[in-house]
Amino acid sequence: MAATACFIIVSRNDIPIYEAEVGSATKREDAAQLHQFILHAALDIVQDLAWTTSAMFLKAIDRFNDLVVSVYVTAGHILYICELSSISGDSVDDYGGRGAGGLMIVNSGSCMILLNPLYLPGSRIASSHFDTKVRALARKYL
Repeated sequence: MAATACFIIVSRNDIPIYEAEVGSATKREDAAQLHQFILHAALDIVQDLAWTTSAMFLKAIDRFNDLVVSVYVTAGHILYICELSSISGDSVDDYGGRGAGGLMIVNSGSCMILLNPLYLPGSRIASSHFDTKVRALARKYL
């Protein structure tokens, strides 16, 4: 079972609108800075890959120490970034099918929030219901 370190949703303007530490990964004291570093590195890679591929799910685009970064890019260029802290028993390619399914389900849930007329574009997603669903999906797919 893979344990994730962090799951981040980034708006089309490169603004993080949702962030959650999910899974059974142990929390490090420098986790916040490490996630920021990996997020910015992944954004650079995704911007380059977005013009060269038609794939929406980009698995294992970056590796840092024991972290593997996978990204799901929507047609509206909203990024769903998942940082895997360890993969035991599964390869990254095996994770691809389950990870893509989980990120697409999160996409459909976040669309409900983003299409809400009371939602201010670019603002953080603070719904506890959405957070609960993301954590449940992380337990199921990762």
